[in-house]
Amino acid sequence: QVQLVESGGGLVQAGGSLRISCAVSGGTFSSYVMGWFRQAPGKERECVTAISWRGRNTYYADSVKGRFTISRDNAKNTVYLQMNSLKPDDTAVYYCSAGLSWNIRPVPAHFASWGQGTQVTVSS
Repeated sequence: QVQLVESGGGLVQAGGSLRISCAVSGGTFSSYVMGWFRQAPGKERECVTAISWRGRNTYYADSVKGRFTISRDNAKNTVYLQMNSLKPDDTAVYYCSAGLSWNIRPVPAHFASWGQGTQVTVSS
């Protein structure tokens, strides 16, 4: 049973930065494509970014390109999301996810395992 645990969410002012992490256990981390999704109240869950098994391929939603960076450390079984120049529209619950296949446009159905989510709130 794969377990994903997010950490590092919180409250930040607009223009600020935050890094959230996701520790993975119970599986072979390097065999997973990892993704970060977010869901704001009343909105669908959307893929923010994803990274392939060794980090060669990445995907970013247009809304976060140039501001967010995904990375992974296969030795630590951890994936990170560095968020810079945060905007109030980035406010959401951020979920870490693990899947087995790479897709050029990730959607929730591509990922079988999910964390519990961490709240990110950006104040104006």
